[in-house]
Amino acid sequence: MDWKQLISAKRFGMEEFHEDRQENRSEFQRDYDRLVFSAPFRRLQNKTQVFPLPGSIFVHNRLTHSLEVSCVGRSLGNDSAKAILKKNPELNNSFLSEIGSIVSAACLAHDLGNPPFGHSGEKAISTYFSEGKGLSLKDKLSPQEWEDLTHFEGNANAFRLLTHQFEGRRKGGFALTYSTLASIVKYPFSSSLAGDKSKFGFFVSEEEAFQRIAAELGIHLLKEHPLKYTRYPLVYLVEAADDICYQMMDIEDAHKLKILTTEETKDLLMSYFDESKQEHIHKTFAIVSDRNEQIAYLRSSVIGLLIKECTRVFVENEVPIFNGTFKGSLIKNISTLPAEAYRRCTDVSFDKIYRSRDVVDIELAGFQVISTLLDLMINAVISPEKAYSKLLIDRVSGQYNIKAPALFERIQAVLDYVSGMTDVFALDLYRKINGNSLPAV
Repeated sequence: MDWKQLISAKRFGMEEFHEDRQENRSEFQRDYDRLVFSAPFRRLQNKTQVFPLPGSIFVHNRLTHSLEVSCVGRSLGNDSAKAILKKNPELNNSFLSEIGSIVSAACLAHDLGNPPFGHSGEKAISTYFSEGKGLSLKDKLSPQEWEDLTHFEGNANAFRLLTHQFEGRRKGGFALTYSTLASIVKYPFSSSLAGDKSKFGFFVSEEEAFQRIAAELGIHLLKEHPLKYTRYPLVYLVEAADDICYQMMDIEDAHKLKILTTEETKDLLMSYFDESKQEHIHKTFAIVSDRNEQIAYLRSSVIGLLIKECTRVFVENEVPIFNGTFKGSLIKNISTLPAEAYRRCTDVSFDKIYRSRDVVDIELAGFQVISTLLDLMINAVISPEKAYSKLLIDRVSGQYNIKAPALFERIQAVLDYVSGMTDVFALDLYRKINGNSLPAV
């Protein structure tokens, strides 16, 4: 792979169109703006990140998380571009300086495919087919289609959403640049290679789309399987931005919710720094006395450190990243002191945050709501001639291909519909369908 081919302003789905624009925005900045003004992005404000959506204490939702990841991603991209251009001045006339814009746009989009109710939403969909009533459909689908359903993955769903051509302007859809689209595919292989981790990059319906993008950008196909590719380099920066933000912000939210004490939180975040830096931080605490502000300052300092570390790892490993021989994520290859602190934060997050009662309650509710909606909607598309099925189908927006001729396409349309819901919309629909709530008169 080489940078001149890897970064392309060509737009997916609009290859036959050319527009001469008199604007100061680059094509990659236009990607960012298209995402910000899109309905799926707006809906993230009402989707759970980890903790229940806020009552009296504000915590992160999918929207605020995506915005913060985008900010960190821009810094990672800009810093990496500056370092790479310094080593390779012959790339000054390429799009390399736009890495920050590409990564920030991809970061905005990275969670668009996630269903409501946090990470449990993905599990609820996949287990509906692997353990629930959806098991009856196995013999009606191909092995690859069945793998897609039983390993449902938000990352692959985001790629589907962003490459799917809805009705509208010039075929519709997002029509993002090839480079931005490639940057969100964290696992560049099909569901048949997902294994026990249930992670993959594209459904069978989007295989051809990813193949087009890979061919355009020169992303290598690995020899051992026809649908497994080398990671697009900028994916590492998007992944690092997400790793940095969810770790730091979940800990800060846990402090606000009193799941972690102030001393526990300070101890976790201080462990990233050597004695000299810790001494400087304590001097700052003497000026900033509010404990929440102290935690915010510490969190900001850790994010700055991790941005610097991940940029260094990315630039130093440019060749193995291009060759597909780089192992793990950027965050797993940082220096010893911050790496140990990050692992410690990960352990505490799992033990005290992700297993807390409020988080588990959201997961339990999410399973019930999503499973019920899936069961009703899938039965409706299997037997659309029934009176109740017609009522349910009529409720679905025309942008979803709910009346497609093939069963798998209809099931995918149901998943598009359900995964695009906000927490509140899904819960409201669940209550109405069960007769627990009626429309206001």
